[in-house]
Amino acid sequence: MSIEKRSELYNRAKSFHYAFEGWWFVLRTQHNAWIHAVVTLAVVAVGLWVGLPVRDWAVLILTFMAVWMAEFMNTAIEAVVDMTMPDIHPLAKVAKDVAAAAVLVGALGAVLVGLLLLGPPLWARLVGG
Repeated sequence: MSIEKRSELYNRAKSFHYAFEGWWFVLRTQHNAWIHAVVTLAVVAVGLWVGLPVRDWAVLILTFMAVWMAEFMNTAIEAVVDMTMPDIHPLAKVAKDVAAAAVLVGALGAVLVGLLLLGPPLWARLVGG
């Protein structure tokens, strides 16, 4: 393997390393990320228990992804705002509030998706139907 190829593979591996560092930072520093993690694991457990079909799993995975991506972007926006605007500024507040609203919208949507996909089979399992 050429040096250029090895260097390219090393750079790709480093990019994954940086991405996982970002993920770990969010988990370490953002309280709501732990809530997302617990809910994600609970939904996966319930989905396995009720035997969701593959298509429903695909929708749930896309839903998890949307919420996590919103949380990651919110954390990134907050960090950039804090770095560039250490003093209180009305537009800094707008940026942070709107980023947080994106997470809220994603989380509320995820709750609705979860109820639609998990509600009927969970109800059937609980009432023995």
